[in-house]
Amino acid sequence: MKKEKYFETEYGYFGADGSYIIKGHNTPKPWINVISNGKYGIVVSQTGGGFSWYIHSNFNRITRWFQDLIKDDWGKYIYIKEKKSGKYWSTSYQPTKRRYDYYRVKHSFGYSDIVSRFDDIESKYTIFVPIDYSLEVWRVRIKNNSTRKRKLSLYTYFEWCLGDAPDNHREFFKTFIETEFKKDIIFATKRLWNLKNRKGEHLNRKWDYIAYHFSNSEVISYDTEKVNFIGRYGDLNNPKALKEGKLKRCIGKWNDPIGSLHIDLDLASEEEKEVVFVLGLDSEKKNIYKIKKYFSDIRNVDKELDKVKKFWENIFAQIEVKTSDKSIDLLLNKWLKYQAISCRLWARAAYYQQSGAYGFRDQLQDSQIFLTINPNLTKEQIRLHTKHQFNDGRVYHWWHPISEEGLKNNISDNLLWLPFLVYRYLIETKDFKFLDEKIKYVDKGKESLYKHCLKTFNVVLSRMSKRYLPLIGGGDWNDGLNAVGTLNKGESIWLGFFFYYILDKWQKIFDYKKDKKNKEKFKKVMKKLKNSLIKYGWDGKWFIRAIKDNGELIGSTKCKEGKIFLNPQSWAVLSNAVDKKFQKIAMESVKKYLVKSNGPVLFYPAYTVPDENIGYLTRYAPGVRENGGVYFHAACWALWAFLETGEKEYAYKLYKKLSPILSGKKPEKYQCEPYVTPGNIDGPNSPFYGKGGWTWYTGSAAWFYTVLLNEFIGIKPEWDGLKIEPKIPSKWKKVYVKRYFRNSIFNIKIINQGKAKRIAKIIVDGKEVETNILSCEKNKVYNVEVYLK
Repeated sequence: MKKEKYFETEYGYFGADGSYIIKGHNTPKPWINVISNGKYGIVVSQTGGGFSWYIHSNFNRITRWFQDLIKDDWGKYIYIKEKKSGKYWSTSYQPTKRRYDYYRVKHSFGYSDIVSRFDDIESKYTIFVPIDYSLEVWRVRIKNNSTRKRKLSLYTYFEWCLGDAPDNHREFFKTFIETEFKKDIIFATKRLWNLKNRKGEHLNRKWDYIAYHFSNSEVISYDTEKVNFIGRYGDLNNPKALKEGKLKRCIGKWNDPIGSLHIDLDLASEEEKEVVFVLGLDSEKKNIYKIKKYFSDIRNVDKELDKVKKFWENIFAQIEVKTSDKSIDLLLNKWLKYQAISCRLWARAAYYQQSGAYGFRDQLQDSQIFLTINPNLTKEQIRLHTKHQFNDGRVYHWWHPISEEGLKNNISDNLLWLPFLVYRYLIETKDFKFLDEKIKYVDKGKESLYKHCLKTFNVVLSRMSKRYLPLIGGGDWNDGLNAVGTLNKGESIWLGFFFYYILDKWQKIFDYKKDKKNKEKFKKVMKKLKNSLIKYGWDGKWFIRAIKDNGELIGSTKCKEGKIFLNPQSWAVLSNAVDKKFQKIAMESVKKYLVKSNGPVLFYPAYTVPDENIGYLTRYAPGVRENGGVYFHAACWALWAFLETGEKEYAYKLYKKLSPILSGKKPEKYQCEPYVTPGNIDGPNSPFYGKGGWTWYTGSAAWFYTVLLNEFIGIKPEWDGLKIEPKIPSKWKKVYVKRYFRNSIFNIKIINQGKAKRIAKIIVDGKEVETNILSCEKNKVYNVEVYLK
């Protein structure tokens, strides 16, 4: 039976289950998988590169890794050596870089497989993180495809980090790591952790964990000293230990610490055997011994891998979409959910960036992904971020789990994402009781969620300019505008639109709370804000972006560079703060000046000369990232805005420009993984126009998902029920959506009998209804047919 392959290129394709299959090691850039269970996480590339951590990828790194997307030569490896011939290679391309007879990598949901064949030995190396354990499993199946008996040895290798990363000052930090070997387990501890102790002192605290590494097979030898393994001035391609065929059993406090286990394996012709290695951490050795016993049984390994697969299948099953475009189906049904959850919310790390911190605005927006899967998880995220608000209403820009230290700065939009997400959660669930829940501030006091949100509004009001525009402070959504308002005079037009949007959406919440005083107060704010946005923001054909401290405009026809910015045009539409005529002209300008071959750039033209009155945005190379590139997060808002203005056909064309799957059809140009969204794509001012970057760790995944489902497919929540408002292309004939909503299931068939311009009729459970907002009772299944003309 022929395998299903979708969107195949010379480098790979999507399989029938949505996994991505990479056909060799030599992709244009490392193509990775980010695997996390919410606490323990790993990154693995198609060459075998990557690293491991627990809770925080920078403060609590388990294995060493250094960022180099050209060489990709830091990872955790398994060598295979044939005793008779002395030949050796690795299960992954790195570190030995052999010419394999066969090499395939499968990046899937919660696990990756690397299958290779060398010298008639085939290995399948599966790496995964169990759902309920703080560890990773390396399962290796090895088959002898030759006609003779083979005696093999396997050697693992990685370097211990155990705390702060990147481990640049190795000669200092290695002196605090101690290794031991007991009951066939390598243990590693560290007497220093560069976090504050209970007295507030740095460099005076031990690492809180015990790391370990074991196999389910008999350990022949082991080592924890790097020089013993690679040799003096050696390397991992041809390590001394592999040449000698033995490890020196070195442990203690005086090493450059690694982890390496050696096991032997005899295989008859056509025989296959399975070996398991485990790397992880715990707080007590007694737990580790129990873990070793459990994972030494291959049946338990299979059970835990199956549990991982079923976990993600259950996540994906909560909402299912089938359209006329397979690329949309792959993104909506699997990859956008997986990227947003496994990477952005849980791992908070990838290859382009390792943060470990929670961004106040970042993970709040990311948590929108849970609204259609399990809204309680969005609720938990809101709680977490609310606890990192100060009593004066301001919030951390970001904070670190474990240490709970954070940055309180003057960036002006952070705090508004709290009421934004509260609105999003409430309109999905109508869980208005949540507003009354008392939540602590990070510094002092405890008040209802409702009051937390009101404080954010009042902080913004306290930061209005004399012209009644929001002060931009140290930047708004775009951190790169960090010098526009340092004197507290610069103004943000985009923030004005965003503030208006939230206040408008909160009118219903004020009604629920019977808070007439605040409703009237903020209605007046909206009216004054609307007048100021038009009076001071309109530039004739579009809205300007901001005003500097010195009064100069950003994003104006008067500017030599950075003449027109994307966000104020999109949010002029989304906020509905200005008349339709302004919205239409602004979006026509977006079409004319900003939409390029890979979607709408953040602004145009790019800055070629740094401007110290704007910020680091102008210091990027022209066309790169926020300096005139496609910034995918903002591009999602533009897609939404075009759908709001009724330009569904144009919006679909825009989707096809943005889709990583479709951009990935030209891999040498695009370079990035085609299965996840990038943070940015180089714009026309770059010589590498169309090259993607900053994949995985980007807030665009949750936004792309939200816009495609809610606005494009047109199945979205309203206060009175589930709204059906498809904005699909005229050529599509059918769309199917299974959507969980307020504890009920809606099975929705959209049937296009014309050009999909309007709804002709809606039938619910065999009866025609007069509204496109469908109410529901709990725990019911509704079968809906939507006919379009």
